[in-house]
Amino acid sequence: MNSLDGIRILDLSRVLAGPWCTQTLADLGADVIKIERPGSGDDTRTWGPPFLKGADGQDTKEAAYYLGTNRNKRSVTCDIARPEGQALVKELARHCDVFVENFKVGDMARYGLDYASLEAANPKLVYCSVTGFGQTGPYSERAGYDYAVQGMGGLMSITGERDDLGGGPQKVGVAVADLFTGMYASVAILAALRHAEHTGEGQHIDMALLDTQVAMLANLGANYLVSGKVPGRAGNAHQNIVPYQVFEVAPAADGHKDFVIIAVGNDGQFAKFCDVAGRPELAKDERFVRNQDRVRNRAVLVPMLEEIMRTRTKAQWLPALEAAKVPCGAINTLDEVFADPHVRDRGMVNEWQHPLAPGLKLVASPMKLGGTPVRQAMPPPLLGQHTADVLSSVLGWDEARIASLREQGVI
Repeated sequence: MNSLDGIRILDLSRVLAGPWCTQTLADLGADVIKIERPGSGDDTRTWGPPFLKGADGQDTKEAAYYLGTNRNKRSVTCDIARPEGQALVKELARHCDVFVENFKVGDMARYGLDYASLEAANPKLVYCSVTGFGQTGPYSERAGYDYAVQGMGGLMSITGERDDLGGGPQKVGVAVADLFTGMYASVAILAALRHAEHTGEGQHIDMALLDTQVAMLANLGANYLVSGKVPGRAGNAHQNIVPYQVFEVAPAADGHKDFVIIAVGNDGQFAKFCDVAGRPELAKDERFVRNQDRVRNRAVLVPMLEEIMRTRTKAQWLPALEAAKVPCGAINTLDEVFADPHVRDRGMVNEWQHPLAPGLKLVASPMKLGGTPVRQAMPPPLLGQHTADVLSSVLGWDEARIASLREQGVI
């Protein structure tokens, strides 16, 4: 049994934010029906290389990007630009609990698939729209992209090396505005489902990438609103905690530069760090005793610590710091991440029996529920793989009716 057994989601989203949301819900057991364009499907199917390799060792049409965001879903092809396709989606929506879309504002109304149109036939429907800037406001009609939103939402102004050290605007390595919007959308959908369960009333959820990015400024957003001071880029340092950054250590055996993360979160940990470093007097220095003192005097303290850290290798620092319970860590490349014994023990890679490549490995869901574990039911679907199955099992259509739509190019 899964947490969301019995919940059916009609997913008209593409690329990342919407599919990340519906993949999360699918992992929890929801039946996600992914509507894709006939012939091409989700844009990310072509976002490669890399592409999945088939049994012959050659690239298939399945991009790794697509595979990473669409597990546990069923794919149905449907041309919603045609009246017959719109009618099919409306009929499916009558049999669903949730509808997710990430089209431009107004597009769904032109197709007759907006919330008002679908709510009339299914009052309990939870309808989630994911856009760049939301359904209202002066930017609502703009197309929204993660990269632009990272800039507009302030993230790139606080990410990257300090400007006085040659830094400049820097985006995060993955599309965090998309990913966080997907996660917030999944939480909002679960809340709306709870409301619908108790009242019989659905609702429209308006999720925007820019809203999410502003919210995810977190402590730095609060810092600005409280102080009025605009934070700048701090590189690998922390705006409010010292020492909480990356330090270069003595070179590795092969001579390459090596680094260690030190993440001292309180004064007791700083004292322990100083003991391990062989400099206990620093923890008693009035300039460094409290975190607020260390923040105010970081320009004095950090160069001292940089010199100390370069006296030992990573292999010498990490075991000693871990033994003293000082938060620290290595900076791993992805091959090191997936080879890490703890990552392996936690089951963060799982294997799927994909029709084109049995044994496909994908990053697993991090959600670990004791009573209703996330499911591993269906690998990311081929384009239109489940069209006939869904129309038959959900709508009760016979083969002749399905074949007719296929001949017309609707599905």
